[in-house]
Amino acid sequence: MKVIHTEQIIENIKEMCMEANYYLSEDMKDVLCEAAEKEESPLGCQILNQLKENLDIAGENQIPICQDTGMAVVFASVGQDVRIEGGVLSDAINEGVRQGYTEGYLRKSVVKDPFIRENTKDNTPAVIHYDIVPGDTLTLTLAPKGFGSENMSRIFMLKPADGMEGAKEAILSAVKEAGPNACPPVVVGVGIGGTFEKAALMAKQALTRKAGEHSEIPYVKEMEEELLEKINGLGIGPAGLGGTVTALAVNINTYPTHIAGLPVAVNMCCHVNRHVTRTL
Repeated sequence: MKVIHTEQIIENIKEMCMEANYYLSEDMKDVLCEAAEKEESPLGCQILNQLKENLDIAGENQIPICQDTGMAVVFASVGQDVRIEGGVLSDAINEGVRQGYTEGYLRKSVVKDPFIRENTKDNTPAVIHYDIVPGDTLTLTLAPKGFGSENMSRIFMLKPADGMEGAKEAILSAVKEAGPNACPPVVVGVGIGGTFEKAALMAKQALTRKAGEHSEIPYVKEMEEELLEKINGLGIGPAGLGGTVTALAVNINTYPTHIAGLPVAVNMCCHVNRHVTRTL
């Protein structure tokens, strides 16, 4: 059995918080550069080039890519042959977030209570999702989520008779309704199947997939490609000011569901689609 000390977890999460907020992952950089070349609107092209320049400035100066440094979302895949030593795993993750956001001078955006609204002053607690998997490693994915795009999330409890076309229409309607509010160009994460909460979780996880990588399920891959084309045909464009690039990627995850249901969840993220993964 492999032993992982909480100090190692704290240090890695701290570093990941800063890394995710200062540097955009290579896959997202690549699709953003491609978008700047493809965009047909002069204004849209100008905006995309400004976003690229912003990435360079943030990386060179180690300052946040976006002023909204997000609420920390952590996916933890825990090997069943791993033992955590030195404390509780959730406490270690939250301590790493606290140190990362404090030492990294990242904006603290979390409030203790949804109605009282008192700031926790260290961006904790994180939202943590656990998955127990075979093996003796702990894989942590940190995905800070800004709320301009998070507020545009939607879930549709469709009828089975609505089928694939109904699901496509629901996804398109969510993007149309979001318009400029999700800070396009966006990555569209989609979860189809499972239950109410499972669909939402799959949509969130879909955002952490590398841009440009498609589902291994042939019909899902076709859906992703078709929806990307249709979304970019909406004319919303960069910053919602018109153009041919509204989305950089559409990532769909699916799961078995009940005979009476067809849940479809949509979770969008702006081009600052932050995600860092480390395996301990």
